[in-house]
Amino acid sequence: MNQDASYFFCGIGGSGMLPLALIVQSRGGRIEGSDRALDQGRTPEKFDWLRAHGVTLHPQDGSGVTRSDQIVVATGAVEDTVPDIGAARRVGAAIKTRPKLLSELFNAAEVSVGVAGTSGKSTITGMIAWILHQAGRAPTVMNGAVMKNFADADHPFASALVGDPALFVAEVDESDGSIARYDPTVAVVSNISLDHKSMEELRDLFGGFVDRARTAVLNLDNPETAALAQTLASGKAITFGLGEEAADLSAHDLEPLPAGMKFRLIAGRTEFDVVLHVPGAHNVANALAAIGAVQALGVPVSEAVRALEAFSGIRRRMEVVGTAGDVTVIDDFAHNPDKIAATLKTLHAFDGRLLILFQPHGFGPLKLMKDEFIQGFAGLLRLDDVLLMPEPVYYGGTTDRSVGSEDIASGVRAAGRNAEALADRAACGERILGLVRPGDRIVVMGARDDTLSDFARDLLNRLDQSAGR
Repeated sequence: MNQDASYFFCGIGGSGMLPLALIVQSRGGRIEGSDRALDQGRTPEKFDWLRAHGVTLHPQDGSGVTRSDQIVVATGAVEDTVPDIGAARRVGAAIKTRPKLLSELFNAAEVSVGVAGTSGKSTITGMIAWILHQAGRAPTVMNGAVMKNFADADHPFASALVGDPALFVAEVDESDGSIARYDPTVAVVSNISLDHKSMEELRDLFGGFVDRARTAVLNLDNPETAALAQTLASGKAITFGLGEEAADLSAHDLEPLPAGMKFRLIAGRTEFDVVLHVPGAHNVANALAAIGAVQALGVPVSEAVRALEAFSGIRRRMEVVGTAGDVTVIDDFAHNPDKIAATLKTLHAFDGRLLILFQPHGFGPLKLMKDEFIQGFAGLLRLDDVLLMPEPVYYGGTTDRSVGSEDIASGVRAAGRNAEALADRAACGERILGLVRPGDRIVVMGARDDTLSDFARDLLNRLDQSAGR
């Protein structure tokens, strides 16, 4: 990257843009940006924080892009009709996609760890970041979510960690095909399943990603990643699995705890008793992936285990917002069938009805995975659980809206479970508050919308007010 350049981030408040902007700023880049959420008055505290940290913000109307020496950074989702992009073309400013800029920084590092997979990327990235930090390795980390271990009053949006440019850890996305840009030293693949692309496309993308790495860390519990492991030369893969004795790292005797997991780790000829402070068997698998990644970088397993026992999690990953009147409100990022299954299985390890608000993150994924969503909810909801769905997130643009939330809800009802599609999120909230009873757990579930966390906190406040009457 050009360290003295002026960068304009279109959508700077996004979960993938904000941390990248902070990393570029740490290397001398001058940062400006715009965001629809800023124009619409959403999450004002985030934009106040950016201004306080030297970022110049503009309306997303093209008025901030005025010079040919600006580099305009856009996500893959930004269309040419966005005013900032039109302005960039008019003034002759360079336009660079977010994946291209990130991959340039990533590939320039002497040692790089790319974390890929349909599910678990943010948590595994956060775990690797914490282990390396505790080991004194000072990594630069690009995550798609806030890492709670690094968040404090001065860094409330700690989805990036600014460290040594020579050691770069990043969450890598396959949904837009940009995984093909990354040449990792260590390639971590948690799992491969249907999400945004066909399985054939995914196999090609993940296969190339693993082939380009010096070491691959692969999950033997997932058939697709296990098949990848079979294609690699001896010694190139570090494998992991739950109860999988053939794996290099395996977890046994899993025991759910109210706010975590306990298990026995077998690493070669050595065993460790491990306690995690994040819940669910999927987080045990995530921990194994992180241990494998840092092991490839020379961090002893014993040191990785000690660090993980102090890992406090990722924001919006089954995050308990609070409890009021014996009702717990949980904020969760789950948005595809695998993530939803992991959340429901984890929560069902303990008693209590689930009232689930699931806000789909787009019409496209809803159409692509319609059957998987229906089968997933129908198979994992208990008889007294209730699923409530507003329409998918839609901020404009061209997209096929032929499949909506009622298509999912009706399919779940046909399978004998409780599901409703309502006009909007507010209506779902009113319905939840009308249904709730002591002992219930309310789960606010969805991605790509920071206001879901505000919605979860508002539900808790309203429950608290009701309980105090």
